[in-house]
Amino acid sequence: MKDVLLIALFALGGAACAGTLGALVLRLLRHRSVTVSLAVVVAVPVTAMLAGTLAVAWAMFLSPHDLTVVTLVVAMAAVVSLAAALLLGRWVVARSRDLARAARDFGEGGSFAAPATRATAELADLARELAATSAKLAASRDRERALESSRRELVAWISHDLRTPLAGLRAMAEALEDGVATDPGRYHRQIRTEVERLNTMVGDLFELSRIHAGALELTPSRVSLRDLAADALLGADPLARERGVRLLGEDIAHVPVDVDGKEITRVLGNLLVNAIRHTPSDGTVAVHVGRRERTAVLSVTDGCGGIPEEDLPRVFETGWRGSPARTPPAGAGLGLAIVRGIVEAHAGRAAVHNVPGGCRFELTLPLANAADA
Repeated sequence: MKDVLLIALFALGGAACAGTLGALVLRLLRHRSVTVSLAVVVAVPVTAMLAGTLAVAWAMFLSPHDLTVVTLVVAMAAVVSLAAALLLGRWVVARSRDLARAARDFGEGGSFAAPATRATAELADLARELAATSAKLAASRDRERALESSRRELVAWISHDLRTPLAGLRAMAEALEDGVATDPGRYHRQIRTEVERLNTMVGDLFELSRIHAGALELTPSRVSLRDLAADALLGADPLARERGVRLLGEDIAHVPVDVDGKEITRVLGNLLVNAIRHTPSDGTVAVHVGRRERTAVLSVTDGCGGIPEEDLPRVFETGWRGSPARTPPAGAGLGLAIVRGIVEAHAGRAAVHNVPGGCRFELTLPLANAADA
């Protein structure tokens, strides 16, 4: 029993020395290739075995022949182990380089394509994560390009819309100044109309900039969509009468919501003005308020004749005004973008779809918490 204990102690001592030396080497080489680390990891147990064997052989006074045999066996095992480690390391390094090249192409603005060769489970997981990130970035780039395109269109349209009234104001001011205006009162009224139009346009731009900057401050309170719809219909009635359009608001239910009444009133006003302007004389604009599952639903249906299917996804984009036939004289393509921004700020959703004879703009908003009602 004493001999066995001595053998175990000598073997432990030799293995501990080899293990300590291997740990130091690994620390020094921790920033090198994985091939080198694998070679060291394989060499440590082989060296530990050889050190333990030599220590026991020295303690047991083995014959030189027996010691040579044991050493050769351990050396052959070391050679095979190191060869396997080097092959595994080179394979892992090759897969890592393939993944690095694919990631480099991805980083230079392209899309990520996972290497076709098989890799370890960890590298495969990393490739899947990179592929998912690539898809998200591609979608983000598409959104950014669409947004940039809409911004360019907005700048072009706003420049045109500003240039026209400004040129008219300048001409009327010069006529009044030179005393050639035959009806100064009419000129004054026209100047007031154009100034109000410009003021509305600037107000819409300011509101849209707040929405895009995330600076839209809401003051929610418990209100009924029926009351907001009734107020919006009352405010839009003069424009509807002027254009010969009938407003219908009979199908309006009492639906409580927690919203900023001022902002939602602006949303309804924009939708009604848009609907009235695109509905021909003797047409009808209908407002509906109801519930759908756990949401409040408000819709405005007009008689515009419908929107081309390819344009439906762009209706709420900044600056979109569709075909020239749908471009209102006083519009800058901002009203519906403001509608979507305000509704989404209330955790709602704005949508549009065609119906027979026209289109329906539909807003969904969260219902007020019944427990707080």
